[in-house]
Amino acid sequence: MKLYRPVSLLAVVMFALVGLIFLFMPNEVLVFFNTASRYLGMPESPVQGVDLYLALAVGYMYLVTLLAYLMYRNPNNRIFPMLLANGKLATSLLSLYLFLMHQPFLIYITNCVVDGLIGLVALFFYLQIKKTEA
Repeated sequence: MKLYRPVSLLAVVMFALVGLIFLFMPNEVLVFFNTASRYLGMPESPVQGVDLYLALAVGYMYLVTLLAYLMYRNPNNRIFPMLLANGKLATSLLSLYLFLMHQPFLIYITNCVVDGLIGLVALFFYLQIKKTEA
């Protein structure tokens, strides 16, 4: 549990930065992954039509930033890591589904791995807090 607050604070900073990148450079994110996809021999994802998804992505990043901040401020409250774990594991599984069933885009599998790892870390902290309560 020694790492809980530092990891939570790191998550606050990282989620906020990603949210700002989504807000101010939405096309560049997809262009970056499309460039990497070309080098890896993977199909490129479409770059158009991001306006609605921009609002959703930035709103989601705000929410996970808030959850990470609440984890940092309230390290004994297990509801915050439980909520973060659910959100991140859900987007991880959805990204895996899209990678397998829609197109094997690099951005899908990257989001699957990154959000999956974040979700597992949050789940670990949730279980650790729950164990200390018992």
